[in-house]
Amino acid sequence: MRLRRGVYADAGTCDVVRRAAYCGGAPACISAARHEKLWVLSGTEPLHVALRPDGHCRAGEVVPHWDRVGSGAFGSPLLREVLRQILRCCGVEEFLVALESALYQRRIRAADLTWLAANTNDLGREAIAFARADAESGLETLVRWRLRGWGIRVRTQQRLTSVGRVDLLLGERLIVEVDGVQNHASPENRHRDLVRDANAAAWGFVTLRFDYAMVVHDWPTVELALHGLLDRGLHLAVR
Repeated sequence: MRLRRGVYADAGTCDVVRRAAYCGGAPACISAARHEKLWVLSGTEPLHVALRPDGHCRAGEVVPHWDRVGSGAFGSPLLREVLRQILRCCGVEEFLVALESALYQRRIRAADLTWLAANTNDLGREAIAFARADAESGLETLVRWRLRGWGIRVRTQQRLTSVGRVDLLLGERLIVEVDGVQNHASPENRHRDLVRDANAAAWGFVTLRFDYAMVVHDWPTVELALHGLLDRGLHLAVR
């Protein structure tokens, strides 16, 4: 399949790689992370393309990254390079979510973390130190990060009697569930969630449940809801 003069792709090459090659490079930053099946917070955005400093970006609605090293014009950046691009381009929250996804999938090694820490800023190093390898969703990662300075104990994936495993437990009694659409939209799953919340209440727990749109796009509402219960001490153990 001819993409442009002198550039060809196998017929089975995916659309993202073809589009990046047409523009003169390879998928980069958030586009590369999504292509590699890492968690990302962004929805739809222009294609990010990794280009050599001496390269040329063919016209198109793309975000160029002129930090390509090695692997030729069309070789994919190393995952650690992709993560650094995300930090520089999209911010620390996108970076942390993708980093914890890479750690959870065992796609990044200690040497890569050392390289990242040496080639980033103070906020990036704070996120690297904060990152864990057992995070099970990007939404949990994001909530945990935003609560880090609140002075409360935050535990993830805690197993509670008659409830099962919960996303986050604040203090001793406040359960926070963050629901991805794909896992909680059906009537059956909605019923299961309500049963879990009722069982949690029977054991003295308080549950707050937020969806993707609230966590990612309406954090002030989430923050107000959390403060409303924390300020009343509903996260503290019953005496």
